[in-house]
Amino acid sequence: MKTLMFFPDDFGNLPAFQFSRFLTNSIPVHEFTPNSSYISSNSTSDEADDHQFSIIDERKQRRMISNRESARRSRMRKQRHLDELWSQVLRLRTENQNLIEKLNRASECRDRVLEENARLKEETSDLRQMLIDLQLGDSCATFRDFLEDIPCNTAHLMAESSNLSITTATNLLH
Repeated sequence: MKTLMFFPDDFGNLPAFQFSRFLTNSIPVHEFTPNSSYISSNSTSDEADDHQFSIIDERKQRRMISNRESARRSRMRKQRHLDELWSQVLRLRTENQNLIEKLNRASECRDRVLEENARLKEETSDLRQMLIDLQLGDSCATFRDFLEDIPCNTAHLMAESSNLSITTATNLLH
């Protein structure tokens, strides 16, 4: 069986782009000569595209430069902040050392005051005891002197004291 192919009457006179359309089921490919009007409109379109791309590239460049500047400023801010923090660390360490020294001096002074306080309390206690001893000794001496100055018979006092205790006991019974 033979396959019959249909060819148009003007088959030999068809331009190349139309001829290829009949041979394949693909999309037609247009071939243009340098004299065609499409080239001139395409070249202005290419120039417009090139101009558009140059504007986009310029914007990218400006954005890249701006980002670099922003990053540089950010690094500088961070470095300044780090320097300030380091300065603060040094200042606080010095202040801490001074406070420790001051605390040590105050603690030593407190210890000396406590020792002196304990010594003074002991001395006060000793002086009080001496005063009590002196007062008792002086009282006893004064009382002895008083008794020596009074002429009395101890036997009489003893008798009187026993009479007094008997009388008191008798009074209690009544």
